Parts: sequence; C-alpha cells; structure tokens
Amino acid sequence: MDQAPGPRRSNALSLHVPAPRARPGDKPDFSGWSFPEPGATPRPDIDAPAFELRDYAYGLVRVLDMEGNALGPWAPHLSPDAMRRALKHMLLTRAFDERMHRAQRQGKTSFYMQSLGEEAIAVAAGMALSPDDMCFPSYRQQGLLIAREYPLIDMMHQIYSNARDPLKGRQLPIMYSSKRAGFFTISGNLATQLPIAVGWSMASAYSGDMRIAAAWVGDGATAEGDFHSAMTFAAVYRAPVIINVTNNQWAISSFQGIAGGDNTTFAARGIGYGVPPLRVDGNDFLAVYAVTQWAAERARANLGPTLIEHFSYRGGPHSTSDDPARYRPADEYRCWPLGDPIERLKQHLVSIGEWSEDQHRAAQEDAAETVRATGREAEKIGTLTEGAHPRSSMFDDVYKDLPWHLRQQRDESGS
Repeated sequence: MDQAPGPRRSNALSLHVPAPRARPGDKPDFSGWSFPEPGATPRPDIDAPAFELRDYAYGLVRVLDMEGNALGPWAPHLSPDAMRRALKHMLLTRAFDERMHRAQRQGKTSFYMQSLGEEAIAVAAGMALSPDDMCFPSYRQQGLLIAREYPLIDMMHQIYSNARDPLKGRQLPIMYSSKRAGFFTISGNLATQLPIAVGWSMASAYSGDMRIAAAWVGDGATAEGDFHSAMTFAAVYRAPVIINVTNNQWAISSFQGIAGGDNTTFAARGIGYGVPPLRVDGNDFLAVYAVTQWAAERARANLGPTLIEHFSYRGGPHSTSDDPARYRPADEYRCWPLGDPIERLKQHLVSIGEWSEDQHRAAQEDAAETVRATGREAEKIGTLTEGAHPRSSMFDDVYKDLPWHLRQQRDESGS
C-alpha cells in the first residue's frame, strides 16, 4: 500500500498563486497604490533609443489632474473644438453600449461587450491616428469606429445579424470589420490580431507606403504566444506598428496578476525586446492622445514599434455572459482612483470655460436620442430573432462555381 505523505518540511517548496486585493463583500482598497503626479513625466524625443526609455515602463504618463487642469510636456494642446468632439464621441460610445447591452437582455442579439470606463483609449487613438492607418482591434474598441464616424446603423445591423449586416451574419455580434474605416476584422481568439498587425505594417513599409498599424489586446492576452511572436518580429524588423495593451485589471474573471501584472508592468515586456515602452493613464483622454501621437510619429519616422500599456479599469462585465459580482466587489469601479474618462475630460473643458453642465446634459441627451433613433431604424430591418440574415447566403462568397455537393445542400435546405 502507498504510504500517506508525511508532515510538510519547513523548507519545502511552495507554489505562489496570485490573488486579487479584494473579493465580493470586501471593501475596495487602493490605498497602497501610488502614481506620478500629472505633468511630472518628461516627454522624450521620438528618436530616443529604447534603452533610454526603460523607466517609462514603470511610471505613468498623466496630463489631467483630478481638478481638470492639463499639465506638463505631454499636454497635446488640442483645440477646444477637438476636445468637445472627443467628449461627444465618448458620450456616444457609452450611450451605444448601454442600448446594445439592453438589446441583448431583450433577446434581440445573442451577445454584447461594453467598453464602460475605457472609452478614452479607443476614441483618443481614433483621433490621434491618421484616417488611413490600419487598426487591429480587440473587442472593446468600438470607440475607434465612432471616432472615425463609421455609421452607427451598420454597427447595429452587424450586432443584430439582420438582412443588412455587412458581414452577412458570419461573425459574432460586436466583431465588426470595415476596410473603408481601417478597422480589421475582430477575432474572438485572443492576441491573434497582433502578428497580423505587425505583418501588415511590415508590408506597408516594404511597399514604401506611409500608413502605420495599431493593435490592441487586453492584459490577459499578453500571456498568449502570439503576443511574443508579434513583439519579436516588430522589434527585429522595426515594424511601423503600435502595440496597445489595455490593462483594465480583469481578464474575464482572472485579475491581472494571473498574467504577470503583479510582478512587473505590462509595458515592461517591451524592454526585453528592445521596444520602447510607455505606460499611460488610460482614463486621461489627453494623455492617451499624446502617447499615441508620439508613437505614431516614431513609427512614421522609420524608428520602429512602441508598446503602450493603458492603465484603466473595466467598469462593466466582461460580456453579457459574465457576472462580475461573483469575483470582485460591486463598488470597485466607483472607487477607481483615476476616475471616469468622460467626467475628467468634461471637467477640463469646464475649467477652461469651453463647456458647461447644461451643454453636457444636452450632449448626453443628444447621444441617447441618436442611438435610440438609429436603433429603431435598425430593428425595422430585423434582429437576431426577427428578420435575421437569410441562411441562403452561407453558400455565397466562397467558391466562384459552387461544388455539386454544396449545391445539393443548398437545394435541400430550401434556400
């Protein structure tokens, strides 16, 4: 018979399993966290070598303080009109998310993912990049499309998989694709878009083009092999690409420490590859705009890639299939020490006399009404349960001449 294990020795090996600071029922506690003061981080020249930028992986680029003042060398000095446009894009993104989340609960679509609390990350990039730069998003960058003024109704048609779905019902809801908007097809497989983005940017450079690429992944996806393959190729070939890591603290129900975020920052992963690392307050629109602009200028000057970690917080559930109350305190988002991106940009505009509470309420109402009206039009065409895209289209767009066995299946299906 096998002998029962003896008592554990005092010097025995032990396995470390990272654990979040708080679980449901606990009080959120960010008291041990510290951040550089807004405006305190120097802005390096775009041709600074990567080894000189090492410390940027451990700091945090901040422009807006909590009173709404824009401080320091990273302040992008955007016009009031540009900032008002950015604020309206973020308000529209949030209103769109709220309605589509409700639509899923009403059975009109099967799935949805909000970007609550992360609107600045996508909207700032959408405005800082050139319109013809190619974006390789993850599934919380709907603000890119909104900032590029892609039609809301086409986004809704895709979510509802109705007869006017640009993707003909062949993609999961929210996995948009638009060549015209420079928005590469979203993949549900994590990090697969990174090697594609690097390859696309290499092809752009090889052909003598001027367009760069930008890609986004979450903190959890940095543990995927595709992340490291992409970083290797980007570094070796000095690909004109920006690799964005959204550290929103949670990868579905796994907190960021499971992907290595407790040991170091995600930006620090660029150091070993010789890729310049930047870490930015993802809830500060002006800071995100500034670091994206810096990385884009560097890429366009043939100086290679940049890795940007956006330090933020996922305000809502991972998706409509998720219940965050099962793994984190219910009020943790409200306690996030870096605030809300919409409120912070609003506060800045108010502080410089370019916005008011009345204007803000009107903008919120306008965004909500725009989404409501668009939703009514989209639902006239159909939803997942009523008026979905015809099944017969599954036989289209693959073969020039449909093989006999598929013709037979099409005929048998009554399509």
